Amino acid sequence: MRLRLLLLALGTFAVGTDTMVMAGILGRISGDLGVSVPAAGQLVTVFALSYALLAPVLAAVTARWPRRRLLLIALTVFTAANALSALAPDYPTLLATRVLAAAGAALYTPTASAAATALVPPERRGRAIATVLGGMTVATALGVPLGTYVGRADWRLTMWLVTALGAVALLGLAAFLRELPAPAGSVSLRQRLTPLRDGRVLGAVATTFTFFLAFQSVYIYLGTAVRPATGGDADRLSAVLLATGVASVAGSWLGGRAVDRWGVRKVLLTGSVLSVVCFAALPWLGRTMPGALFYALLVPLAGWSISVAQPHRLASLSPGNAPLLLSLNSSALYLGMAAGGTAGSLAIALLGERRFPLAASVLGVGAMALAARTTRPAAAGKVHDRANDVASTPAPEAALKS
Repeated sequence: MRLRLLLLALGTFAVGTDTMVMAGILGRISGDLGVSVPAAGQLVTVFALSYALLAPVLAAVTARWPRRRLLLIALTVFTAANALSALAPDYPTLLATRVLAAAGAALYTPTASAAATALVPPERRGRAIATVLGGMTVATALGVPLGTYVGRADWRLTMWLVTALGAVALLGLAAFLRELPAPAGSVSLRQRLTPLRDGRVLGAVATTFTFFLAFQSVYIYLGTAVRPATGGDADRLSAVLLATGVASVAGSWLGGRAVDRWGVRKVLLTGSVLSVVCFAALPWLGRTMPGALFYALLVPLAGWSISVAQPHRLASLSPGNAPLLLSLNSSALYLGMAAGGTAGSLAIALLGERRFPLAASVLGVGAMALAARTTRPAAAGKVHDRANDVASTPAPEAALKS
């Protein structure tokens, strides 16, 4: 059982690495394919946007498919797409393969979470989901710097690394994962979107989108922002990304404990303030390695704390509909990632490669204002069941595939 959970986590590790590693190899892709760094950054935008839009659609289309078969199909698509990325002869072809990889990822990650709950007794489901989704967090700490290091000479090697990770997870699950119980029910695409009629849900989802728009507009181009400190050296950039990954894991771990102790509002506002200040200071912090490392440690710590607080906030609005609400939060996060690539490239064009993080600071202020307005004690104290009225409560096994 433990082996099967770890294999599911290896798949999410591959997905997480593929999602975030582009930040470390944009310069290599730019030089090899003859496009600008902002244009290369749109590879992240295309992947994230495709994931955000395809996840609810594919979940609805495949709702009644056997879970084991769906996992294997998703990993096959994901792995094949990354192999095609490694072989892409030009920029348009690479863009197309990123859409295909996103489709595989959008199918795999929620299905893996649901599969984890079918492998363990009810009292251990939370830990099983944490194990599987932990692959995404570990990807920020290990997969991204490893992928950046592997691709320091040729970015295609990074794509082959992701392909290998996906292939190992695919073969392992094909060999060791038994057939899983069929879903007890399904949730239509309309049902997945109806909770947005609740102003509290819409405010929370908007906060997630705006914050990750700010965060990703810098993260995707972090190599550009800290180039004065790294001198373009891949090993130094890998060290910065490693620090980012370690801080992300720490932020995820500490964020849950901070929410339990101080509440969602304090975590959201504290994390937003720290992020805004660091975005504004990055043009100067990025001049030296100590400054770059300081940024790489502090902002992900704050950002991942926020990423934990937001699902907690949404789940508390309507516990019975938590899977639906969390799927909307996930789509908002990936939409923020997608828009972040475009926002970052526009900021570089308008403000230059050194000062473009200032735009993220302005966006961060917007996220902070949204968080402050939509988590006011007076508003939070109004208890009503509108979310329960507009969305039906799915069975646990079916809902968790959201």
